[in-house]
Amino acid sequence: MIHNRLGPPLLICFVLAAALPAAAQPVANAPQAQTPDTAVAERPTPYDVQLSRLAEILGSIDYLRNLCAASEDGWRGDMQQLLDTETKGEPKRKEKLTAAFNRGYRSFASVYTNCTPQALVAEERYRNEGATLATEITARFGN
Repeated sequence: MIHNRLGPPLLICFVLAAALPAAAQPVANAPQAQTPDTAVAERPTPYDVQLSRLAEILGSIDYLRNLCAASEDGWRGDMQQLLDTETKGEPKRKEKLTAAFNRGYRSFASVYTNCTPQALVAEERYRNEGATLATEITARFGN
């Protein structure tokens, strides 16, 4: 069964992962107003596991890119747009994706404090995995 909201969100996901230089660490402190319909509106999609992994990869790449390249590529806005589009009206899904991003970011922050050849290799491998994952999500669940 194909989820009816897959078209534009997966396109954004694909575009993000195709270039995949970095992502953003979304603000987790922003309060969300919950309505009684929120529990009904929160339906997991068949690609949530893959999307969570992609968010984790984006967090890892964001840390490594900032560590090694010391450049801001403007991916914060793109990651936020992905979250807004994919999790609109679903704060629990947004929290899960944000947590996955932060987990990826922190996992490398705890290991690398300086840019090393290993950090560069890790960034390249994660970028390739993210691009592959985005392509698979789009191919399998896209319209």
